[in-house]
Amino acid sequence: MKSSAPEKAPLVKLRGISKTFGDRKVLDSLDLDLNDSEFVTLLGPSGCGKTTVLRMIAGFESPDSGTITLESTALHERPAHQRPVNTVFQSYALFPHMNLYDNVAFGLRMEKVAKAEIHERVREALEMVQLAHLSDRRPDQLSGGQQQRVAIARAVVKRPRVLLLDEPLSALDYKLRKQMQNELKRLQRRLGITFVFVTHDQEEALSMSDRVVVMREGGIEQIGTPREVYESPSTLFVARFVGEINQLAAQVVRPAATAGRIEITLLGQTLELSSHGRAYQGGEAVQVLLRPEDMRLKGAEDSEGFPARVIERNYKGMTLDTVLELDSGQQLLASEFFDEDDPDFDYRLGERVRVSWVPDWEIILPDDAPAVTGAGA
Repeated sequence: MKSSAPEKAPLVKLRGISKTFGDRKVLDSLDLDLNDSEFVTLLGPSGCGKTTVLRMIAGFESPDSGTITLESTALHERPAHQRPVNTVFQSYALFPHMNLYDNVAFGLRMEKVAKAEIHERVREALEMVQLAHLSDRRPDQLSGGQQQRVAIARAVVKRPRVLLLDEPLSALDYKLRKQMQNELKRLQRRLGITFVFVTHDQEEALSMSDRVVVMREGGIEQIGTPREVYESPSTLFVARFVGEINQLAAQVVRPAATAGRIEITLLGQTLELSSHGRAYQGGEAVQVLLRPEDMRLKGAEDSEGFPARVIERNYKGMTLDTVLELDSGQQLLASEFFDEDDPDFDYRLGERVRVSWVPDWEIILPDDAPAVTGAGA
């Protein structure tokens, strides 16, 4: 699937970045472009190197090899305080004895900015995060979400070219985290600067980003829009890591007579599926990947799909999740919008059903689908 996001010019370029801590290689020849005025998220499990990338852009860590440039400036040769970059951490690090105004003004005062300019920039920053009316309060008089907004105001008041955010929402409860996601997106659009957001939360990455960079073991698995990463994962790791997914082993029989389709054997049946633009050879082992929301359940008497048994039903409000066991013993997850008025919807535990999926909405990947390593892939 082609990206629907408009092309943006690279602002920051990382080339050949490697970093080792002790005997552990954290980053391995990493290339990455961060575009101007975009919200990009570095997503991956703990230890994948995403925070190390952020700290190198900020200047808190130095690469063992490679370069980091912002337009024509070699950032890797500048100390942290001389980079047009600011960072918001998970811990807000606000000064408890200062009010909001003084917390936000602190960095400007240290740089000897004129008093009138400090007042104007602090006022503007606090208005951006909707806290100007609380400027005389101390941090302990604020909620967690308000403290986070103060930390953001303190970062943006210095007018950086790039704002780095290291899992800034992870300490917030669910509702407040959702609210702050929307506020960060709004703020990024208003400021028009590049936001680089680090998280291990797939939902955050998909809902907030212009582009998502999926990382694993010091390298990049895939770069794309949220839809590209979710709907067209390029590797098995990305498919498994980003969202829930069902995985079935299959084998290619041959290219189908219809262009762009292949015949495969799956759970004892021969099916004709879309090749999704990939070339396959007869006998090749592949994985058929199915999102739970794309699964469809029908009565046991139906001729489509595969026989299965309902072993669990979990009500989720808008959706109902059904855990199914195939005759092979493998389990699948189906997630459907809940409709209590649909007589065909209320399958009982232990009931036999047939399970299929929306035609051509499957994802097919070879067993050894390679990771993407290019900077702008």
